[in-house]
Amino acid sequence: MQFLPFEPFFASGAVQFAFEKATIEGKVTICLLGVLSLFSWTVIITKARQLWRARRMSRKFFTAYRATRDPMDLYRTKQAFDGAPAYEVYITATEELNYHLEKNPVENNGRKQITLSAFDFVRGAMERTVSAQGMTLEKGMVILSTAVAGGPFIGLLGTVWGVMETFSGVARANAATLTAMAPGVAGALIATVVGLLVAIPAMFAYNYMVTQVRGITQELDDYAGEFATQVEHLLVDHTAALGVASHVALAVEREALDDLKSAPHTTHLARASLVG
Repeated sequence: MQFLPFEPFFASGAVQFAFEKATIEGKVTICLLGVLSLFSWTVIITKARQLWRARRMSRKFFTAYRATRDPMDLYRTKQAFDGAPAYEVYITATEELNYHLEKNPVENNGRKQITLSAFDFVRGAMERTVSAQGMTLEKGMVILSTAVAGGPFIGLLGTVWGVMETFSGVARANAATLTAMAPGVAGALIATVVGLLVAIPAMFAYNYMVTQVRGITQELDDYAGEFATQVEHLLVDHTAALGVASHVALAVEREALDDLKSAPHTTHLARASLVG
């Protein structure tokens, strides 16, 4: 039994013949598409590794974080989960929280807590970190979207240009035969083939990675809310805020009572209702 020799796809006769018959403009277009493909695959490989590591380390971080009820436990034990976006949010928030616990704490039943105004700084630090992590995850995605949208059009430009050159040469030679036209058309079509080969992998990778980035970003938003709620319940002093609110309400009531007493036409019934 005789086996046919294996030929790589890009070394097949049709592709090789078409590339040899392509015009200078077509070959320049193919080289441009090759550079775009190089950037695209670099982003695909780098981003795939980044997202895989982010998912893996995030699972480890959430497991460790939810194993304890103390939101500062991982910070005090100096556990690190590099590569997990949620850990970056956590470490930024706990550093800000620890600063306020050390610099301006509030003693409440023997426990150190922070004020509501200090808690606003912690929440702002979390929001900034969530936004920064989202931008980091989306970094480089524009190259994939450019390859998806621009690759076929760049290839089409090379094809149209090659067909134009082919028909121009046939017209000048007055030889409108298939033998005269076929090499030029084949050389023109290879630009579209290369454009599609650049765009198709980038399209699948872009759609998958956008879904992953959206999922991680939503996970960050949910975690920021979870951490803020836990800190507010355990480490934020609400007694001072309640005291200020009661003083404000009492001051407003006294001012309204004084206005009623000073008004000449106020009825005794209105005064009695307000006092009561």
